[in-house]
Amino acid sequence: MEEAVLRLKELLFPSIVDVAVLSVDVNIEIVRVDAQCTTVGAICPGCGAWSTRVHSSYLRFPADAPSSGRTVVLQLRVRRFRCWNTMCPRRTFVEQISGLTRRYGQRTERLRSILAALGLALAGRAGARLAAVLGVSVSRSTVLRLVDALPEPEVPAPRVVGVDEYATRKGRHYGTVLVDVETRRPIDLLPDREASSLAAWLAQRPGVEVVCRDRAPFFAEGAAAGAPQAVQVADRWHLWHNLSEAAERSVAQHRRCLRVLTPEASQPEPETAVAPDPSASPWPTGHRFADRTRARHAAVHALLEAGHSRRSVQRQLGMSWHTVKRFADAAKPEELFTGQWQNRSSVLDDYKPYLDDRWNEGCTNAWRLWEEIVPLGYKGSYQRVRAYLHDKRTSPRPVTARPPSTRAVAGWVLRHPDTLTESEQLQLKAVRMHCPELDALTRHVRSFAAMLTGRQGERLPDWLDSVRQDDLPSLHTLAAGIDRDRDAVIAGLTLPWNSGVVEGHVNRIKMLKRQMFGRAGFRLLRKRVLLSC
Repeated sequence: MEEAVLRLKELLFPSIVDVAVLSVDVNIEIVRVDAQCTTVGAICPGCGAWSTRVHSSYLRFPADAPSSGRTVVLQLRVRRFRCWNTMCPRRTFVEQISGLTRRYGQRTERLRSILAALGLALAGRAGARLAAVLGVSVSRSTVLRLVDALPEPEVPAPRVVGVDEYATRKGRHYGTVLVDVETRRPIDLLPDREASSLAAWLAQRPGVEVVCRDRAPFFAEGAAAGAPQAVQVADRWHLWHNLSEAAERSVAQHRRCLRVLTPEASQPEPETAVAPDPSASPWPTGHRFADRTRARHAAVHALLEAGHSRRSVQRQLGMSWHTVKRFADAAKPEELFTGQWQNRSSVLDDYKPYLDDRWNEGCTNAWRLWEEIVPLGYKGSYQRVRAYLHDKRTSPRPVTARPPSTRAVAGWVLRHPDTLTESEQLQLKAVRMHCPELDALTRHVRSFAAMLTGRQGERLPDWLDSVRQDDLPSLHTLAAGIDRDRDAVIAGLTLPWNSGVVEGHVNRIKMLKRQMFGRAGFRLLRKRVLLSC
């Protein structure tokens, strides 16, 4: 019997020495363990004196972690001791078993740690639901209180610090997250993103040697004021992102140059030319969008002619007020066919110039043309090619491809040349030959990309000078901003440090914040960020 009790004690309390299991009562739902402490005395929490004078005893019933789906309740007899130190404010005190109980604790330390881990991972509501599945009944508020009671981790003095902002309410309120780039762990959270807050935090840690940041001015000012000895490093991803935005603006400013990619529509001979009917519908009968629009237009005008008001038409047809107004203002349904339907993007758009050229050469076989554009990178279906050529045959107006969008051309400029398809390379070459500004833009972007990937920061001054010599206002604005932060940008293009790990923690903060539905305060969010990684 004694051996069985000892085995139960080792099974239930493997790391606790000063506990003796007296009995175990098991039923369908509950496992009740009767235990007591085996030490002779206890230490007074008020003065630290050792006492063996027992005043009285009573039973405590702390909940423990479930076992085999059953709730475990510990029936623990504890003793109250008298403190012999007459100078101690406590006359009596209750013994606490290290690793098992604490003062006023309703749960064992093992169960507290389990619930706290659930709270760190899932927050309050989800943590409480998972605890119920595991057999522990607890409220979401209790889970969050256990998380809030956890001690903060001890963080060694950082040498390389990454700093970035996170949104507690996007567009209105932001905070600052600081990460040890070497250990990839968050160090601290600040409730705002002011330069003074960052400067005060850095001033308390004189061992900081490198500060990784984006190009926000408040972070630059805070790092310069709080850690003047540190090297500021501008993040490479943010530099490339700024260049991408400037490149897209430059392409948009020269969008007329993109028309060179659209072949001119072949004009019919004068003697055989047929004047197009201006009232002809751009959508044939049987087209699902056209038929639906015609039916709605007829229904709206029928009700209006019958004397119903527009509000009445809105209620009867279940349309919005603006939709009824748009149909009522259109005399014919064909007036409603110009818009997004005809301008929808398609996977075939990049290959329509090639199809137009082959069509003008006399090749009208859809299957052959489909076989020709598949090696060029086309991943769409044959039916899409056949429908495009069918429109060219049957449309009263010439069907030609639209020029590529500014974003698509900017993507060709920003991507590595080896990743472009043959069709994209040919189109980009045509644009560069037709537009000197976009040719200069492509050269500057690829030069910056080589400088960024090869960490050749010493080339930045020459790159800035070459940018200023060309007529590219968007790049001039970017160059002026880089020039104001030249030292940090050169360091970012030279040193191996970056803010990638900081961006990862910003995304994790978004997830933790959304788990708490915006109801938790800054203190709880900070605790979860620092402890749940």
